[in-house]
Amino acid sequence: MRLLVVEDDRDAADYLVKAFREVGHVADAAIDGEEGFGMALDGQYDVLIVDRMLPKLDGLTVIGNLRDKGVETPVLILSALGQVDDRVKGLRAGGDDYLPKPYSFSELLARVEVLSRRRGGRGEETVLRVGDLSLDRMSREVRRGEEEVSLQPREFRLLEYLMKHAGQVVTRTMLLENVWDYHFDPQTNVIDVHISRLRSKIDKGFSQPLLHTIRGAGYMIRDGAR
Repeated sequence: MRLLVVEDDRDAADYLVKAFREVGHVADAAIDGEEGFGMALDGQYDVLIVDRMLPKLDGLTVIGNLRDKGVETPVLILSALGQVDDRVKGLRAGGDDYLPKPYSFSELLARVEVLSRRRGGRGEETVLRVGDLSLDRMSREVRRGEEEVSLQPREFRLLEYLMKHAGQVVTRTMLLENVWDYHFDPQTNVIDVHISRLRSKIDKGFSQPLLHTIRGAGYMIRDGAR
């Protein structure tokens, strides 16, 4: 998932971004309502996690403005205000879920995953296929033919991104920005290492390779039978 955390407490925002990245998701942070609104406006995120009390624009105003602009990205509201009336106001403002503070990260993650599944059910593919390779975004099961493929969270995210762009060249910059969330090339071989591991897991032992290196351009996953 690609997530946006709108939270003015920098320590809390940094903690959430780090925690989401550790389980294989891509996460960005905004420290006030105006910044969060601007970042969420193009609908590139799967779920927004929005604190209710924010400088410049409060969380409910951010959500309302996004809904007015036609942005339907699911929103989970975080707030120290946990009374029934507070939750009702948050949901009526356009929020999809409401989690009072303090909260556990495991519960927050579970709620975010539920919101992402709901969005997937509104039209986004939940099972990606390339040839005899399938990836289930909900169960996180990957299979090549009849064989189940075990992937680490980052490998899963890498394969998911490649399969979403099947038949297209995916550049290193695209992978760094969308899988590792780097906005520059840190001159690291992290992509090469993960591509090599992924290739060994999905192609080794099969006559038709699916993952290809496009020299000087990037990588592509495609049905080798075509």
